[in-house]
Amino acid sequence: MKLPTVGFAGMTHLGIVSATAVAAKGFPVICYDPDSSLTSALSNGSLPIVEPGLPELLAANGSSQRFSDQTADLSECDIVYIAPDVPTDDTGKSDLTNIRRLIEAVAKVLAADSIMVILCQVPPGFTRGLRHLPPARLYYQVETLVFGRAIERAIQPERYIIGCASPDQPLDKRFSRLLDAFSCPILQMRYESAELAKISINMCLVASISVANTLAELCEKLGADWSEITPALKLDRRIGQYSYLAPGLGIAGGNLERDLATFERLAAEYATDASIVRAWIQNSRHRRDWAARTIRTALLDSKPEATIAVWGLAYKENTHSIKNSASVATIAQIKGARVQAHDPSVQDSAVGQLKIERFSDPLRAARDADALMILTPWPEYRDIRPEDIARVLAGRIVIDPYSVLEQKEAEHSKLIHYTLGRPVAQQSQ
Repeated sequence: MKLPTVGFAGMTHLGIVSATAVAAKGFPVICYDPDSSLTSALSNGSLPIVEPGLPELLAANGSSQRFSDQTADLSECDIVYIAPDVPTDDTGKSDLTNIRRLIEAVAKVLAADSIMVILCQVPPGFTRGLRHLPPARLYYQVETLVFGRAIERAIQPERYIIGCASPDQPLDKRFSRLLDAFSCPILQMRYESAELAKISINMCLVASISVANTLAELCEKLGADWSEITPALKLDRRIGQYSYLAPGLGIAGGNLERDLATFERLAAEYATDASIVRAWIQNSRHRRDWAARTIRTALLDSKPEATIAVWGLAYKENTHSIKNSASVATIAQIKGARVQAHDPSVQDSAVGQLKIERFSDPLRAARDADALMILTPWPEYRDIRPEDIARVLAGRIVIDPYSVLEQKEAEHSKLIHYTLGRPVAQQSQ
């Protein structure tokens, strides 16, 4: 049987990664975007995003993955995914204007029996409200995008969650064949359940993050060490070895905050309780400011004009995005200090509003600084020896929330090493 041709409309992070993964499974893929300069660049292997493994996979796909700025080319497809990233405003509310416009444009060119799959994240009720296609030809699929690990998760998904008009009916055979190629469980449910499943997953993740941050802060005050407690939780079957229990600088990126904001709005509309969600948001914002509070107490209260080196501007490692970045928020709170920054992927244009000096090498950024703040745990920072940091710093303070530096080596190098989940009394003084 001939493999179905799969289309992807919208070449943002989600669309590019998802299309490349499908092409890597041997399916012919057509990637559409109205931006001709973007599709031309992608055709030449030039990517607008940073994602480990993506350039190599795109190159390996060759002619099986082609790019076009013409919607008419999608008429060749048996399946078309609506796959652009959905932008959010400062309150976490999704702007669906462009998504609706894209769906309408794609629906006009689809072949009579082709199906459409909404892949981008939309609020519950969105998919059933579409009137462009018969319900039997319309699906919703929960996306699995995680910046920095997107290719890994796209090629080896944990499961597929598929929203349908009638979940008791079998999936279209072409769609089943595509999903079966990824050898993972397929959970079929009604549209609204699938749309809410994504929010549910992120809320459980937020709960784990909030537990880790709340207890790690108490460890810092109490004399406990959170890294010693974590293995006990991982071995409890009610919590599990894969639980997200690493403390960090609050909730970053766009998806988690969007889902919390969406839940708050739904709770208000249907008069259900959202007090725990508001508490999670408050907890996140409190922990986000840990680095700024710590550097003020350790240095800036006595020397407000100090020079601070900052390693990492992205909201997490292996991405170029600064959406809700704790690093950017921290820099905004230490006005008066001189900031020397390094990040391997964030472009200058993305942080133009910040008053910082950029360096292409992390040790050059740290040279003669009174303190170093490692605010994004990029892998390359773990390869830098604490003794080399101590050699170039003018001061001794290192704010390292994610424990990028090995603690004993940092202490041996006479660095004053602050990290999340350990009390100051255990730090080198």
